[in-house]
Amino acid sequence: MPAAFAECYDPTGARHGIPTYPWRLAPDGLATRRQLRAHGLRPGGQPVVAQVMFHSRRRKTGVQVGYLYRVDRALPVRPMTPGRAAALAAAMLARRTCPTCRQDAGYCIPTSLGECVTCAYPEDQRVL
Repeated sequence: MPAAFAECYDPTGARHGIPTYPWRLAPDGLATRRQLRAHGLRPGGQPVVAQVMFHSRRRKTGVQVGYLYRVDRALPVRPMTPGRAAALAAAMLARRTCPTCRQDAGYCIPTSLGECVTCAYPEDQRVL
């Protein structure tokens, strides 16, 4: 058994506090939030019952976890109401509106620039 697999395999939860499985080896009936959402479900307030652990180069610790929930206790996703749809549309419009020129850029303004590309780099917008 490879050492990486052994580190991530703890079905009793003795080492990590909750049952832990290697990536793609969790038992049937458990799913992550994204997997639940793909099936039109949500955790619905239930506690985390297990986790999957995998190595990641992006994290300082080198290990990343995904929490698992029971599929049989998951609830359906709440339907989109007109009020929530309006709030979401307003939030997206705010993300697309440049604070400098007050124009809808047609894309989400990059947080690294804080304004649309046209305002951030006006010297590059010359017509040749």
